[in-house]
Amino acid sequence: MQVPAGKLLQTINQPSDLKRFGEEDLERISQELRQYIIDVVSVNGGHFAASLGVVELTVALHYVLNTPYDQLVWDVGHQAYGHKILTGRRDVFHTNRMHGGISGFPKRSESEYDTFGVGHSSTSISAALGMAVASQYKGETDRQHVAVIGDGSMGAGMAFEALNHAGIENSNILVILNDNNMSIDPNVGALKEYLADITTSKSYNRFRDDMAYVLGKLSSVGPDAFKIAKKIEKSIKGTLLKQSNFFEALKFRYFGPIDGHDVKHLVKVLRDLRDIPGPKLLHCVTVKGKGYALAEKDQTKWHAPGLFDKITGEIKKATYDKPQPPKFQDVFGHTIIELAEQNSKIMGITPAMPSGSSLNLMMKAMPKRAFDVGIAEQHAVTFSAGLATQGLTPFCNIYSSFMQRAYDQVIHDVAIQKLNVVFCLDRAGLAGADGGTHHGAYDLAYMRCIPNLVVSSPMNEEELRNLMYTAQLDNAGPFVIRYPRGNGVMVDWKRPFKAIPVGKGRKICDGEEVAILTIGAIGNEATKALAQLNADGLYPAHYDMRFVKPLDQALLHEVFKKYSKIITVEDGCLEGGMGSAILEFMADNNYQAQVTRLGIPDMVIEHGEQPELWADCGYDAAAIVKAVEAFGMKANAHIIAS
Repeated sequence: MQVPAGKLLQTINQPSDLKRFGEEDLERISQELRQYIIDVVSVNGGHFAASLGVVELTVALHYVLNTPYDQLVWDVGHQAYGHKILTGRRDVFHTNRMHGGISGFPKRSESEYDTFGVGHSSTSISAALGMAVASQYKGETDRQHVAVIGDGSMGAGMAFEALNHAGIENSNILVILNDNNMSIDPNVGALKEYLADITTSKSYNRFRDDMAYVLGKLSSVGPDAFKIAKKIEKSIKGTLLKQSNFFEALKFRYFGPIDGHDVKHLVKVLRDLRDIPGPKLLHCVTVKGKGYALAEKDQTKWHAPGLFDKITGEIKKATYDKPQPPKFQDVFGHTIIELAEQNSKIMGITPAMPSGSSLNLMMKAMPKRAFDVGIAEQHAVTFSAGLATQGLTPFCNIYSSFMQRAYDQVIHDVAIQKLNVVFCLDRAGLAGADGGTHHGAYDLAYMRCIPNLVVSSPMNEEELRNLMYTAQLDNAGPFVIRYPRGNGVMVDWKRPFKAIPVGKGRKICDGEEVAILTIGAIGNEATKALAQLNADGLYPAHYDMRFVKPLDQALLHEVFKKYSKIITVEDGCLEGGMGSAILEFMADNNYQAQVTRLGIPDMVIEHGEQPELWADCGYDAAAIVKAVEAFGMKANAHIIAS
């Protein structure tokens, strides 16, 4: 639904339009921009609190910078809604994250103002530094390069690596630290405490107010005066702070902390910093959800609340006349507690996604046995490996697309050493409106090639519970369980645990002519397809493989001996996925059959609701029906016994 923008905002179609206004108008423009985000997101959904927290910063940046020539990089992108609205996408903003609409994240193919595509955290400083070095090499000495990164993202290893490099390049880069003490959930770690020390140092805050202005002016006087002023500043900063400034130690000019919601002061500071050469860091203190009281109060809940009544704050949820199946993540969250009550060796680990993974349930029930390690997937994996060396059984819960960032650790620190780490990969398969950066398309392919790993995927909630139970049994070794975003199919899901033989699939129903082989929850689309096919007198068989590594070879021998027409279905990439594994088995064992593989094609899939994307990619129930019909299967009047 499209909603009207405020009077001033209606006239801003690109940043050059913003520059026509006087500084006295910027507060009103910020108010209108914040209200427009509230109006649109409340009726269309999307990320919410993060963008509200950087409205004034967004306005100030585009007011001072000459974008897109000056290059602005947003980290993660949750906070870039205001940026999109000010850069020509106001009138299509209501399509944000919708099928066929604009992306919820900055995207290079969408706008020249989106200088770098983002979705995963902590990439902005590295990207901006690369741009700055390139500009320096090309002689573009007047070009500005700005990375806006949150304090949660700053805690990740890649951000530290980029800061370490940037400090010695002396390129024209400004890092803006958007410090709101939040990522999606509250931040954790020593950096959080360090930033809190800086923001509460009254004597230091009095000193820093005019330093940016002085340095900016002296840089135009001459290099000698500028160097003297820098030495004086460094000396005074070291005296005022109890400990030396971390960013200064990395050879960044540190400025702040300043109020990230004072748009006029932001403009003044950004203009001053524009004239100071070399790497600089501006520390802005903001409030996530600023301007919407409920979002300020409960920032995790309002990170991405869905549709809501902007007046009352009531979040709109679908109502049902009967009980509904739970989310897979909640099945994980409740099951790990149940298992941990039985097995004192079980620990829970997640990199900054306790709410998104539902590990927050264990963190509350068993705070000494569940850990949020911050946005640090590599550390999460190796930390889990360290726990495993001491006889514990860590369940390391990481979104499938985020696990890509810790691939070497899975191989080097877990698989080679055969450590019993259980990887629970949430959001596997097509994840929905977050789009290409968040789809868990590749895990089956990139995990099944690693020695010593067990790679599994449950078709329903009961199988998820049983796979988790199986994975924590003695000598289970490295174990991967991948499951999708969203709800399952079983209302009555909390059943007694049963061990699943590793590498064993199951026959759901027998059939004739055609066998459908599925893995994971997408198998439920095959169940829907079978209902339609059976109604038309067609009776293919259906097998739930459950494991892509090790494959159930006995089951596959049965399939290839009986069926000459086979369809594989997976919510994962076709290149190297389960279908490829089936073809390898067929070739290795000298079978011959017609095999149709359904899954994610070799392309980046855009955003949309999961059923829309399954249909686009050709592996929903309707596509499975077409694949069976394409084999020329003949109707049979009798029903095949299961």
